[in-house]
Amino acid sequence: MAAISLNTHVAIKGYLEGFIQGLIDEYKGRKILKPNSAVEYLSRYSSNGELKPFQAALIPPELIRINQFERGLSTRLGNSLEECARLIALEHHQDVRRGYDVKAEVSNAAFAEAELQKQNYESAAKKEQAKPTFEQMITAVLNARRTDDLKTKVVRADLYIMEKDGTELLFEIKAPKPNKGQCLEVLQRLLRFHLLRGVNRPQLQAYYAMPYNPYGVTKADYKWTQAKSYLPFEEAVIIGNEFWNIVGGATAYEELLEIYLEVGRDKSKYMLDALAFGF
Repeated sequence: MAAISLNTHVAIKGYLEGFIQGLIDEYKGRKILKPNSAVEYLSRYSSNGELKPFQAALIPPELIRINQFERGLSTRLGNSLEECARLIALEHHQDVRRGYDVKAEVSNAAFAEAELQKQNYESAAKKEQAKPTFEQMITAVLNARRTDDLKTKVVRADLYIMEKDGTELLFEIKAPKPNKGQCLEVLQRLLRFHLLRGVNRPQLQAYYAMPYNPYGVTKADYKWTQAKSYLPFEEAVIIGNEFWNIVGGATAYEELLEIYLEVGRDKSKYMLDALAFGF
């Protein structure tokens, strides 16, 4: 049985076509002036620090515009993947939401304990010492709860899924090559999800989700040092097919990529014409 029904296929394709069209509309009208001379280019000013005299001298403006489009697409790709995950998950789970706020009254002491656990984890990683497990950190945060310093706290998850048996899943969907700060920020957020719900695993499953693996097929292929050092990688990180299998089943990843390929084939000539030639 397919993970993505015909109706959802149509919805995803329509969404992606709109996503691409919006980007094309943004970038195709950009004026990129070829330098007339070194003196002329070196007299220019950019408030955003985007002057690149040597690249501008060598590369045709049309290629620069296409490169800017690609970088803009890469920056916003995560939004498209979040929406596709939502659309797929709606077919398979009891409740699915994007930008889901986890909200509760919790003690300031426990909320601060998540920060402390993050700091301790970072310190252990730097010193190459034994690091606590993810469940041990969750337990420490839950044990820090008190009743005399309560305050309403809100932490937003990229994607929320409630499975048919009532199990709640919270995902931070991020790029597969995060820096150290991003890893530790997400770790703290995952701990706070558990605090605000007041439960440890398995009642709640919170994950750093990487939508694809830049190194290969399996989790064992993954080699990005920052993520492996500053995240409880085996417990709290799901990558590529692990993530999409939870969202929609064993073939969801492959089926979704086929839709992206379909949209790419349909839109490729138009993208080139619009960005390179202004058609």
